[in-house]
Amino acid sequence: MFQNFRLSMAWLHTWFGLVLGFVLMVVFFFGALSVFDREIDRWAIPSSRFAPQPMPSFDTILKPAFERMQPDKDAVALLDGRVDGPLPERFEVVRSWGAYTTHRDPVVSVFAGFEVPRAKDPDETVFASHALDPRTGAVLPQGQLRIGSEFFYPLHYSLHLSWKDLGTWIVGFSALMMLAALVSGVVMHRKIFREFFTFRRHKTVQRSALDLHNLTGVVALPFHFFFAFTGLVIFAGIYFPVAHTQLHDLHELHEQVEARETGLPHERAGVAAPMASVDAMVAQAQRRWEAKGMAGDVGFVYVSHVGDANAYVSVYRAGTDRVALTGEGVHFKATTGELLREDPPRSAVDSVNEFLTGLHLQHFRHWLLRWLYVLGGLLGCVCIATGFLFFVEKRKQQHAKSGSAGSRVVDALAVTTVTGMLVATMAMLVANRLLPESLADKGGWEQTVFWSAWSLALLHAFVRGGAVARARMNPAWREQCWFIAAGAVTAVVANAITTGDHLGRTLAAGYWPVAGVDLSLLATAVVAILAAGRLARRAKASATGSSPAVLATAEARHG
Repeated sequence: MFQNFRLSMAWLHTWFGLVLGFVLMVVFFFGALSVFDREIDRWAIPSSRFAPQPMPSFDTILKPAFERMQPDKDAVALLDGRVDGPLPERFEVVRSWGAYTTHRDPVVSVFAGFEVPRAKDPDETVFASHALDPRTGAVLPQGQLRIGSEFFYPLHYSLHLSWKDLGTWIVGFSALMMLAALVSGVVMHRKIFREFFTFRRHKTVQRSALDLHNLTGVVALPFHFFFAFTGLVIFAGIYFPVAHTQLHDLHELHEQVEARETGLPHERAGVAAPMASVDAMVAQAQRRWEAKGMAGDVGFVYVSHVGDANAYVSVYRAGTDRVALTGEGVHFKATTGELLREDPPRSAVDSVNEFLTGLHLQHFRHWLLRWLYVLGGLLGCVCIATGFLFFVEKRKQQHAKSGSAGSRVVDALAVTTVTGMLVATMAMLVANRLLPESLADKGGWEQTVFWSAWSLALLHAFVRGGAVARARMNPAWREQCWFIAAGAVTAVVANAITTGDHLGRTLAAGYWPVAGVDLSLLATAVVAILAAGRLARRAKASATGSSPAVLATAEARHG
Protein backbone atom coordinates (compact mmCIF):
# COMPACT_ATOMS: atom_id res chain seq x y z
CA MET A 1 0.00 0.00 0.00
CA PHE A 2 2.85 2.40 0.86
CA GLN A 3 6.37 2.52 -0.52
CA ASN A 4 7.97 2.57 2.92
CA PHE A 5 7.25 2.64 6.64
CA ARG A 6 7.70 6.43 6.87
CA LEU A 7 4.98 7.08 4.28
CA SER A 8 2.59 4.80 6.12
CA MET A 9 3.27 6.76 9.31
CA ALA A 10 2.63 10.02 7.43
CA TRP A 11 -0.77 8.71 6.30
CA LEU A 12 -1.64 7.61 9.83
CA HIS A 13 -0.50 10.93 11.33
CA THR A 14 -2.47 12.98 8.81
CA TRP A 15 -5.79 11.21 8.97
CA PHE A 16 -5.85 10.31 12.65
CA GLY A 17 -4.83 13.88 13.45
CA LEU A 18 -7.50 15.32 11.19
CA VAL A 19 -10.44 13.16 12.27
CA LEU A 20 -9.70 13.21 16.00
CA GLY A 21 -8.07 16.63 16.16
CA PHE A 22 -11.46 18.26 16.60
CA VAL A 23 -11.98 16.32 19.83
CA LEU A 24 -8.41 16.80 21.04
CA MET A 25 -8.65 20.56 20.48
CA VAL A 26 -11.53 20.68 22.96
CA VAL A 27 -9.65 18.42 25.39
CA PHE A 28 -6.49 20.54 25.31
CA PHE A 29 -8.19 23.93 25.53
CA PHE A 30 -10.61 23.16 28.31
CA GLY A 31 -7.96 21.08 30.05
CA ALA A 32 -5.77 24.19 30.09
CA LEU A 33 -8.64 26.23 31.55
CA SER A 34 -9.27 23.50 34.13
CA VAL A 35 -5.83 24.09 35.63
CA PHE A 36 -7.39 27.22 37.15
CA ASP A 37 -10.96 25.94 37.42
CA ARG A 38 -11.39 27.10 41.05
CA GLU A 39 -10.24 30.60 40.15
CA ILE A 40 -12.72 30.73 37.27
CA ASP A 41 -15.40 29.61 39.75
CA ARG A 42 -14.72 32.65 41.91
CA TRP A 43 -14.94 34.95 38.90
CA ALA A 44 -18.24 33.33 37.90
CA ILE A 45 -19.84 33.38 41.38
CA PRO A 46 -19.11 36.69 43.15
CA SER A 47 -20.52 35.40 46.45
CA SER A 48 -17.54 33.02 46.64
CA ARG A 49 -14.94 35.80 46.35
CA PHE A 50 -13.22 35.45 49.68
CA ALA A 51 -9.99 33.87 50.87
CA PRO A 52 -9.60 30.08 50.70
CA GLN A 53 -10.62 28.44 53.97
CA PRO A 54 -9.51 25.27 55.76
CA MET A 55 -11.98 22.44 56.27
CA PRO A 56 -14.61 23.92 58.64
CA SER A 57 -15.81 22.37 61.89
CA PHE A 58 -17.83 19.26 61.18
CA ASP A 59 -19.82 19.42 64.41
CA THR A 60 -20.93 23.05 64.17
CA ILE A 61 -20.85 23.84 60.41
CA LEU A 62 -21.01 20.71 58.27
CA LYS A 63 -23.26 18.39 60.26
CA PRO A 64 -26.23 20.84 60.41
CA ALA A 65 -25.83 21.44 56.66
CA PHE A 66 -25.81 17.70 55.96
CA GLU A 67 -28.94 17.16 58.05
CA ARG A 68 -30.82 19.72 55.95
CA MET A 69 -29.86 18.14 52.62
CA GLN A 70 -32.19 16.25 50.32
CA PRO A 71 -31.54 14.93 46.79
CA ASP A 72 -31.58 17.38 43.91
CA LYS A 73 -34.72 17.37 41.76
CA ASP A 74 -32.72 16.50 38.66
CA ALA A 75 -31.15 13.52 40.44
CA VAL A 76 -34.55 12.26 41.61
CA ALA A 77 -35.95 12.61 38.06
CA LEU A 78 -33.29 10.19 36.82
CA LEU A 79 -34.79 7.46 39.05
CA ASP A 80 -37.86 7.22 36.83
CA GLY A 81 -38.34 3.58 35.81
CA ARG A 82 -35.74 2.32 38.28
CA VAL A 83 -38.08 2.09 41.29
CA ASP A 84 -41.06 -0.18 41.98
CA GLY A 85 -43.81 2.17 43.06
CA PRO A 86 -43.87 5.91 43.73
CA LEU A 87 -40.83 7.86 44.87
CA PRO A 88 -40.91 9.14 48.47
CA GLU A 89 -41.38 12.81 49.27
CA ARG A 90 -38.35 12.64 51.56
CA PHE A 91 -35.38 10.25 51.57
CA GLU A 92 -34.66 9.16 55.14
CA VAL A 93 -31.83 6.61 55.02
CA VAL A 94 -28.49 8.36 54.49
CA ARG A 95 -25.71 6.17 53.14
CA SER A 96 -22.90 8.70 53.15
CA TRP A 97 -21.83 12.27 53.82
CA GLY A 98 -18.77 13.84 52.25
CA ALA A 99 -17.03 17.22 52.40
CA TYR A 100 -14.16 18.27 50.13
CA THR A 101 -11.99 21.36 49.83
CA THR A 102 -8.54 22.36 48.54
CA HIS A 103 -6.02 25.11 49.19
CA ARG A 104 -7.58 27.00 46.26
CA ASP A 105 -11.22 26.62 47.36
CA PRO A 106 -12.96 29.36 49.34
CA VAL A 107 -16.09 27.18 49.43
CA VAL A 108 -16.46 23.61 50.64
CA SER A 109 -18.21 21.07 48.43
CA VAL A 110 -20.58 18.79 50.33
CA PHE A 111 -22.57 15.81 49.11
CA ALA A 112 -24.87 13.22 50.61
CA GLY A 113 -25.94 9.84 49.25
CA PHE A 114 -29.40 8.46 50.08
CA GLU A 115 -30.80 4.95 49.88
CA VAL A 116 -33.65 4.67 47.37
CA PRO A 117 -36.65 2.74 48.81
CA ARG A 118 -38.04 -0.03 46.58
CA ALA A 119 -35.25 0.42 44.05
CA LYS A 120 -34.84 -2.39 41.53
CA ASP A 121 -31.10 -2.31 42.22
CA PRO A 122 -30.50 -2.58 46.00
CA ASP A 123 -27.31 -0.51 45.62
CA GLU A 124 -29.20 2.36 43.97
CA THR A 125 -28.16 5.70 45.50
CA VAL A 126 -29.42 9.22 44.84
CA PHE A 127 -27.21 12.20 45.66
CA ALA A 128 -27.52 15.76 46.83
CA SER A 129 -24.67 18.25 46.49
CA HIS A 130 -24.12 21.86 47.51
CA ALA A 131 -21.41 24.45 47.83
CA LEU A 132 -21.21 25.94 51.33
CA ASP A 133 -19.69 29.08 52.77
CA PRO A 134 -17.33 27.42 55.29
CA ARG A 135 -17.50 30.45 57.58
CA THR A 136 -21.24 30.22 58.20
CA GLY A 137 -22.50 26.99 56.64
CA ALA A 138 -24.78 28.95 54.33
CA VAL A 139 -25.55 27.29 51.00
CA LEU A 140 -24.37 29.32 48.03
CA PRO A 141 -27.21 30.49 45.76
CA GLN A 142 -28.82 27.52 44.04
CA GLY A 143 -29.04 27.40 40.25
CA GLN A 144 -25.65 29.03 39.79
CA LEU A 145 -22.98 27.16 37.86
CA ARG A 146 -19.37 26.92 38.95
CA ILE A 147 -18.23 27.33 35.37
CA GLY A 148 -14.65 26.22 35.92
CA SER A 149 -15.09 23.04 37.97
CA GLU A 150 -18.61 22.04 36.89
CA PHE A 151 -18.54 22.89 33.18
CA PHE A 152 -15.06 23.48 31.70
CA TYR A 153 -13.39 20.69 33.69
CA PRO A 154 -15.92 17.92 32.85
CA LEU A 155 -16.07 19.14 29.25
CA HIS A 156 -12.38 18.39 28.73
CA TYR A 157 -12.73 14.68 29.55
CA SER A 158 -16.41 13.86 28.92
CA LEU A 159 -17.62 16.40 26.33
CA HIS A 160 -20.76 16.49 28.53
CA LEU A 161 -21.99 13.36 26.75
CA SER A 162 -23.03 11.35 29.80
CA TRP A 163 -25.17 8.63 28.17
CA LYS A 164 -23.29 5.38 28.86
CA ASP A 165 -20.14 7.50 29.39
CA LEU A 166 -20.07 8.12 25.63
CA GLY A 167 -18.02 11.31 25.89
CA THR A 168 -15.41 9.66 28.09
CA TRP A 169 -15.10 6.81 25.57
CA ILE A 170 -14.68 9.26 22.69
CA VAL A 171 -12.01 11.21 24.54
CA GLY A 172 -10.26 7.98 25.58
CA PHE A 173 -10.18 6.68 22.01
CA SER A 174 -8.89 10.08 20.83
CA ALA A 175 -6.14 10.00 23.48
CA LEU A 176 -5.11 6.49 22.40
CA MET A 177 -4.96 7.55 18.77
CA MET A 178 -3.08 10.68 19.81
CA LEU A 179 -0.32 8.48 21.18
CA ALA A 180 -0.15 6.79 17.80
CA ALA A 181 -0.11 10.19 16.06
CA LEU A 182 2.75 11.38 18.30
CA VAL A 183 4.84 8.30 17.52
CA SER A 184 4.09 8.54 13.81
CA GLY A 185 4.96 12.25 13.89
CA VAL A 186 8.39 11.47 15.32
CA VAL A 187 8.92 8.86 12.60
CA MET A 188 7.88 11.33 9.89
CA HIS A 189 10.11 14.15 11.03
CA ARG A 190 13.59 12.76 10.80
CA LYS A 191 15.18 16.20 11.32
CA ILE A 192 13.34 16.74 14.58
CA PHE A 193 16.18 18.69 16.24
CA ARG A 194 16.30 21.23 13.41
CA GLU A 195 12.54 21.69 13.54
CA PHE A 196 12.90 22.68 17.19
CA PHE A 197 14.50 25.93 15.95
CA THR A 198 12.68 26.49 12.65
CA PHE A 199 9.79 28.91 12.21
CA ARG A 200 9.55 30.96 8.99
CA ARG A 201 6.81 33.38 10.00
CA HIS A 202 6.98 35.52 6.84
CA LYS A 203 6.55 32.67 4.39
CA THR A 204 3.27 31.44 2.94
CA VAL A 205 0.45 30.32 5.21
CA GLN A 206 1.16 26.70 4.32
CA ARG A 207 4.87 26.96 5.15
CA SER A 208 4.37 28.96 8.36
CA ALA A 209 1.60 26.66 9.54
CA LEU A 210 3.76 23.57 9.00
CA ASP A 211 6.73 25.15 10.78
CA LEU A 212 4.60 26.14 13.76
CA HIS A 213 2.94 22.73 13.81
CA ASN A 214 6.33 21.02 13.93
CA LEU A 215 7.76 23.46 16.45
CA THR A 216 4.90 23.19 18.97
CA GLY A 217 4.71 19.44 18.47
CA VAL A 218 8.41 18.99 19.23
CA VAL A 219 8.59 21.46 22.14
CA ALA A 220 5.63 19.98 23.97
CA LEU A 221 6.07 16.36 22.88
CA PRO A 222 6.78 15.00 26.40
CA PHE A 223 3.83 16.96 27.81
CA HIS A 224 1.42 15.71 25.14
CA PHE A 225 2.55 12.10 25.43
CA PHE A 226 2.43 12.09 29.21
CA PHE A 227 -1.02 13.65 29.52
CA ALA A 228 -2.57 11.42 26.88
CA PHE A 229 -1.16 8.39 28.68
CA THR A 230 -2.11 9.45 32.23
CA GLY A 231 -5.61 10.38 31.07
CA LEU A 232 -6.05 6.79 29.94
CA VAL A 233 -4.68 5.55 33.28
CA ILE A 234 -7.17 7.66 35.25
CA PHE A 235 -10.18 6.27 33.38
CA ALA A 236 -8.93 2.70 33.09
CA GLY A 237 -11.78 1.57 35.35
CA ILE A 238 -14.30 2.81 32.77
CA TYR A 239 -12.46 1.43 29.74
CA PHE A 240 -11.88 -1.95 31.40
CA PRO A 241 -14.81 -2.34 33.83
CA VAL A 242 -14.07 -5.93 34.76
CA ALA A 243 -14.68 -5.40 38.49
CA HIS A 244 -18.34 -4.56 37.99
CA THR A 245 -19.06 -6.74 34.94
CA GLN A 246 -17.17 -9.97 34.29
CA LEU A 247 -15.82 -10.17 37.85
CA HIS A 248 -18.86 -8.70 39.64
CA ASP A 249 -19.32 -11.56 42.11
CA LEU A 250 -15.60 -11.74 42.86
CA HIS A 251 -15.53 -7.97 43.32
CA GLU A 252 -18.33 -8.11 45.90
CA LEU A 253 -16.58 -10.95 47.73
CA HIS A 254 -13.33 -8.99 47.74
CA GLU A 255 -15.07 -5.97 49.31
CA GLN A 256 -16.52 -8.17 52.05
CA VAL A 257 -13.15 -9.78 52.79
CA GLU A 258 -11.46 -6.38 52.77
CA ALA A 259 -14.06 -5.04 55.22
CA ARG A 260 -13.30 -7.88 57.64
CA GLU A 261 -9.56 -7.36 57.34
CA THR A 262 -9.63 -3.59 57.72
CA GLY A 263 -12.39 -3.39 60.33
CA LEU A 264 -14.38 -0.96 58.17
CA PRO A 265 -17.96 -2.33 57.98
CA HIS A 266 -19.22 -3.16 54.52
CA GLU A 267 -22.94 -3.14 55.38
CA ARG A 268 -25.21 -1.25 57.73
CA ALA A 269 -26.08 -2.93 61.02
CA GLY A 270 -29.69 -1.76 60.84
CA VAL A 271 -29.47 -0.28 64.34
CA ALA A 272 -29.72 3.48 64.80
CA ALA A 273 -26.88 5.10 66.78
CA PRO A 274 -25.73 8.68 67.49
CA MET A 275 -22.46 10.12 66.21
CA ALA A 276 -19.56 11.18 68.41
CA SER A 277 -17.62 14.41 67.83
CA VAL A 278 -16.08 14.28 64.38
CA ASP A 279 -13.97 17.35 65.18
CA ALA A 280 -12.18 15.27 67.84
CA MET A 281 -11.51 12.56 65.25
CA VAL A 282 -10.13 15.15 62.80
CA ALA A 283 -7.84 16.53 65.50
CA GLN A 284 -6.54 13.03 66.28
CA ALA A 285 -5.87 12.39 62.58
CA GLN A 286 -3.92 15.65 62.34
CA ARG A 287 -1.83 14.69 65.34
CA ARG A 288 -0.98 11.36 63.71
CA TRP A 289 0.08 13.09 60.48
CA GLU A 290 2.16 15.59 62.43
CA ALA A 291 3.94 12.75 64.24
CA LYS A 292 5.01 11.46 60.80
CA GLY A 293 6.26 14.89 59.73
CA MET A 294 3.33 15.44 57.33
CA ALA A 295 1.28 18.58 56.75
CA GLY A 296 -2.00 18.42 58.61
CA ASP A 297 -4.38 20.09 56.16
CA VAL A 298 -7.63 18.14 55.86
CA GLY A 299 -8.88 17.76 52.31
CA PHE A 300 -11.71 15.23 52.55
CA VAL A 301 -13.99 13.95 55.31
CA TYR A 302 -16.30 11.04 54.54
CA VAL A 303 -18.91 9.36 56.76
CA SER A 304 -20.17 5.92 55.74
CA HIS A 305 -23.47 4.34 56.94
CA VAL A 306 -24.67 7.61 58.49
CA GLY A 307 -26.82 7.20 61.64
CA ASP A 308 -26.10 3.48 61.93
CA ALA A 309 -24.21 1.50 64.56
CA ASN A 310 -21.73 0.47 61.83
CA ALA A 311 -21.03 4.08 60.76
CA TYR A 312 -17.40 5.10 60.44
CA VAL A 313 -15.59 8.35 59.64
CA SER A 314 -12.67 8.61 57.21
CA VAL A 315 -10.39 11.67 57.36
CA TYR A 316 -7.99 12.24 54.45
CA ARG A 317 -5.06 14.60 54.20
CA ALA A 318 -5.08 17.36 51.57
CA GLY A 319 -2.70 16.87 48.66
CA THR A 320 -0.92 20.22 48.75
CA ASP A 321 2.62 19.10 49.56
CA ARG A 322 3.16 16.20 47.18
CA VAL A 323 2.44 15.01 43.66
CA ALA A 324 1.06 11.56 44.44
CA LEU A 325 -2.70 11.59 44.94
CA THR A 326 -2.78 9.82 48.29
CA GLY A 327 -4.64 10.92 51.37
CA GLU A 328 -3.12 8.96 54.26
CA GLY A 329 -6.63 8.18 55.47
CA VAL A 330 -7.38 7.69 59.17
CA HIS A 331 -10.63 5.87 59.97
CA PHE A 332 -12.70 6.04 63.16
CA LYS A 333 -15.79 4.35 64.57
CA ALA A 334 -18.40 7.08 64.25
CA THR A 335 -20.35 6.22 67.40
CA THR A 336 -17.36 6.31 69.78
CA GLY A 337 -14.44 7.97 67.98
CA GLU A 338 -12.36 4.81 68.40
CA LEU A 339 -9.50 4.46 65.90
CA LEU A 340 -10.29 1.61 63.49
CA ARG A 341 -7.52 1.84 60.93
CA GLU A 342 -4.72 3.98 59.56
CA ASP A 343 -4.00 3.45 55.87
CA PRO A 344 -0.73 1.52 55.40
CA PRO A 345 2.00 2.65 52.97
CA ARG A 346 1.12 2.10 49.34
CA SER A 347 2.56 -0.76 47.34
CA ALA A 348 5.01 0.02 44.54
CA VAL A 349 2.32 -0.44 41.87
CA ASP A 350 -0.18 1.74 43.73
CA SER A 351 2.50 4.38 44.30
CA VAL A 352 3.24 4.62 40.57
CA ASN A 353 -0.46 4.81 39.75
CA GLU A 354 -1.10 7.51 42.36
CA PHE A 355 1.92 9.51 41.19
CA LEU A 356 0.78 9.46 37.55
CA THR A 357 -2.76 10.36 38.55
CA GLY A 358 -1.58 13.14 40.85
CA LEU A 359 0.70 14.63 38.21
CA HIS A 360 -2.22 14.80 35.78
CA LEU A 361 -4.74 16.25 38.26
CA GLN A 362 -2.18 18.60 39.92
CA HIS A 363 -3.79 19.06 43.33
CA PHE A 364 -0.41 20.14 44.72
CA ARG A 365 0.58 23.71 45.59
CA HIS A 366 2.93 24.94 42.85
CA TRP A 367 1.86 27.99 40.86
CA LEU A 368 4.73 28.00 38.36
CA LEU A 369 4.05 24.39 37.41
CA ARG A 370 0.36 25.23 36.98
CA TRP A 371 1.24 27.89 34.43
CA LEU A 372 3.51 25.41 32.65
CA TYR A 373 0.51 23.07 32.44
CA VAL A 374 -1.50 25.88 30.85
CA LEU A 375 1.33 26.58 28.41
CA GLY A 376 1.54 22.90 27.47
CA GLY A 377 -2.20 22.73 26.87
CA LEU A 378 -2.17 25.85 24.70
CA LEU A 379 0.80 24.53 22.72
CA GLY A 380 -1.29 21.45 22.04
CA CYS A 381 -4.07 23.71 20.74
CA VAL A 382 -1.63 25.56 18.47
CA CYS A 383 -0.20 22.27 17.18
CA ILE A 384 -3.65 20.96 16.27
CA ALA A 385 -4.89 24.27 14.80
CA THR A 386 -1.82 24.64 12.56
CA GLY A 387 -2.26 21.03 11.48
CA PHE A 388 -5.78 21.92 10.29
CA LEU A 389 -4.46 25.00 8.47
CA PHE A 390 -1.70 23.04 6.75
CA PHE A 391 -4.15 20.34 5.63
CA VAL A 392 -6.47 22.91 4.05
CA GLU A 393 -3.76 25.12 2.53
CA LYS A 394 -2.05 22.13 0.94
CA ARG A 395 -5.24 20.91 -0.77
CA LYS A 396 -7.52 23.89 -1.42
CA GLN A 397 -5.97 24.80 -4.80
CA GLN A 398 -6.43 21.24 -6.06
CA HIS A 399 -9.94 20.98 -4.59
CA ALA A 400 -10.92 24.33 -6.11
CA LYS A 401 -9.90 23.13 -9.56
CA SER A 402 -11.69 19.80 -9.21
CA GLY A 403 -14.80 21.27 -7.56
CA SER A 404 -14.35 19.14 -4.42
CA ALA A 405 -15.86 20.46 -1.18
CA GLY A 406 -13.35 18.59 1.03
CA SER A 407 -11.19 21.58 1.93
CA ARG A 408 -14.21 23.79 2.52
CA VAL A 409 -15.76 21.31 4.95
CA VAL A 410 -12.52 20.70 6.85
CA ASP A 411 -11.84 24.43 7.04
CA ALA A 412 -15.32 25.21 8.36
CA LEU A 413 -14.99 22.53 11.04
CA ALA A 414 -11.53 23.86 11.93
CA VAL A 415 -12.90 27.40 12.29
CA THR A 416 -15.68 26.08 14.51
CA THR A 417 -13.30 24.08 16.66
CA VAL A 418 -10.58 26.72 17.03
CA THR A 419 -12.14 30.18 17.04
CA GLY A 420 -15.75 29.03 17.46
CA MET A 421 -14.87 27.33 20.73
CA LEU A 422 -13.42 30.59 22.01
CA VAL A 423 -16.45 32.55 20.82
CA ALA A 424 -18.69 30.19 22.81
CA THR A 425 -16.49 30.51 25.90
CA MET A 426 -16.56 34.32 25.77
CA ALA A 427 -20.32 34.29 25.23
CA MET A 428 -20.77 32.10 28.31
CA LEU A 429 -18.66 34.40 30.48
CA VAL A 430 -20.53 37.47 29.26
CA ALA A 431 -23.85 35.75 29.97
CA ASN A 432 -22.61 34.83 33.44
CA ARG A 433 -22.10 38.50 34.27
CA LEU A 434 -25.21 39.88 32.55
CA LEU A 435 -27.83 37.35 33.68
CA PRO A 436 -29.31 38.31 37.08
CA GLU A 437 -28.08 36.35 40.10
CA SER A 438 -31.67 35.61 41.12
CA LEU A 439 -32.55 33.96 37.80
CA ALA A 440 -33.88 30.45 38.31
CA ASP A 441 -31.50 27.86 36.82
CA LYS A 442 -29.02 30.55 35.85
CA GLY A 443 -26.40 27.88 35.18
CA GLY A 444 -28.72 26.19 32.71
CA TRP A 445 -29.14 29.45 30.80
CA GLU A 446 -25.37 29.94 30.70
CA GLN A 447 -24.90 26.49 29.21
CA THR A 448 -27.61 27.23 26.64
CA VAL A 449 -25.74 30.40 25.65
CA PHE A 450 -22.50 28.41 25.29
CA TRP A 451 -23.92 25.72 23.00
CA SER A 452 -25.98 28.24 21.03
CA ALA A 453 -22.98 30.48 20.41
CA TRP A 454 -20.90 27.48 19.30
CA SER A 455 -23.69 26.39 16.94
CA LEU A 456 -23.86 29.90 15.46
CA ALA A 457 -20.09 29.83 15.00
CA LEU A 458 -20.47 26.55 13.08
CA LEU A 459 -23.17 28.07 10.86
CA HIS A 460 -21.09 31.20 10.30
CA ALA A 461 -18.02 29.15 9.34
CA PHE A 462 -19.95 27.19 6.70
CA VAL A 463 -21.79 30.23 5.32
CA ARG A 464 -18.54 32.18 4.91
CA GLY A 465 -16.63 29.16 3.60
CA GLY A 466 -17.23 29.94 -0.07
CA ALA A 467 -13.84 31.64 -0.25
CA VAL A 468 -12.14 28.29 0.37
CA ALA A 469 -13.85 26.88 -2.72
CA ARG A 470 -12.05 29.69 -4.63
CA ALA A 471 -8.72 28.73 -3.04
CA ARG A 472 -8.75 31.66 -0.61
CA MET A 473 -8.82 31.86 3.17
CA ASN A 474 -12.17 31.67 4.91
CA PRO A 475 -13.02 35.18 6.23
CA ALA A 476 -14.74 33.49 9.20
CA TRP A 477 -11.30 33.09 10.78
CA ARG A 478 -10.82 36.85 10.86
CA GLU A 479 -14.41 37.69 11.79
CA GLN A 480 -14.54 35.24 14.68
CA CYS A 481 -11.27 36.67 16.01
CA TRP A 482 -13.08 40.02 16.26
CA PHE A 483 -15.97 38.32 18.05
CA ILE A 484 -13.50 36.78 20.52
CA ALA A 485 -11.85 40.13 21.21
CA ALA A 486 -15.20 41.87 21.67
CA GLY A 487 -16.48 39.12 23.97
CA ALA A 488 -13.35 39.12 26.13
CA VAL A 489 -13.42 42.89 26.66
CA THR A 490 -17.16 42.82 27.30
CA ALA A 491 -16.72 40.14 29.98
CA VAL A 492 -14.09 42.21 31.79
CA VAL A 493 -16.20 45.37 31.65
CA ALA A 494 -19.35 43.51 32.71
CA ASN A 495 -17.52 42.03 35.69
CA ALA A 496 -16.38 45.49 36.77
CA ILE A 497 -19.86 46.99 36.43
CA THR A 498 -21.88 44.18 38.00
CA THR A 499 -19.58 43.39 40.93
CA GLY A 500 -17.36 46.44 41.39
CA ASP A 501 -14.31 44.16 41.28
CA HIS A 502 -12.51 46.01 38.50
CA LEU A 503 -8.82 45.41 37.82
CA GLY A 504 -7.72 48.44 39.80
CA ARG A 505 -9.44 47.06 42.87
CA THR A 506 -8.44 43.39 42.53
CA LEU A 507 -4.82 44.18 41.69
CA ALA A 508 -4.52 46.61 44.60
CA ALA A 509 -5.99 44.00 46.95
CA GLY A 510 -3.82 41.22 45.49
CA TYR A 511 -6.93 39.15 44.76
CA TRP A 512 -5.39 37.19 41.91
CA PRO A 513 -8.18 34.70 41.14
CA VAL A 514 -10.44 37.44 39.75
CA ALA A 515 -7.63 39.71 38.55
CA GLY A 516 -5.99 36.75 36.81
CA VAL A 517 -9.14 35.87 34.89
CA ASP A 518 -9.64 39.48 33.82
CA LEU A 519 -6.01 39.81 32.72
CA SER A 520 -6.22 36.53 30.82
CA LEU A 521 -9.33 37.76 29.03
CA LEU A 522 -7.60 41.00 28.05
CA ALA A 523 -4.56 39.06 26.83
CA THR A 524 -6.88 36.88 24.76
CA ALA A 525 -8.45 40.02 23.27
CA VAL A 526 -5.01 41.38 22.31
CA VAL A 527 -3.97 38.11 20.64
CA ALA A 528 -7.31 37.91 18.80
CA ILE A 529 -6.95 41.51 17.53
CA LEU A 530 -3.39 40.87 16.32
CA ALA A 531 -4.51 37.66 14.60
CA ALA A 532 -7.46 39.43 12.96
CA GLY A 533 -5.16 42.19 11.70
CA ARG A 534 -2.70 39.75 10.20
CA LEU A 535 -5.47 37.71 8.59
CA ALA A 536 -6.94 40.92 7.12
CA ARG A 537 -3.59 41.84 5.53
CA ARG A 538 -3.21 38.36 4.08
CA ALA A 539 -6.75 38.47 2.68
CA LYS A 540 -6.11 41.87 1.09
CA ALA A 541 -2.84 40.73 -0.46
CA SER A 542 -4.52 37.56 -1.74
CA ALA A 543 -7.39 39.54 -3.28
CA THR A 544 -4.98 41.83 -5.17
CA GLY A 545 -3.01 38.85 -6.44
CA SER A 546 0.20 39.66 -4.57
CA SER A 547 2.98 37.14 -4.90
CA PRO A 548 4.24 35.24 -1.88
CA ALA A 549 7.37 37.44 -1.84
CA VAL A 550 5.31 40.65 -1.76
CA LEU A 551 3.08 39.18 0.92
CA ALA A 552 6.11 38.22 3.02
CA THR A 553 7.47 41.79 2.70
CA ALA A 554 4.13 43.21 3.82
CA GLU A 555 4.00 40.85 6.79
CA ALA A 556 7.54 41.84 7.82
CA ARG A 557 6.66 45.54 7.58
CA HIS A 558 3.70 45.09 9.92
CA GLY A 559 5.57 42.84 12.35
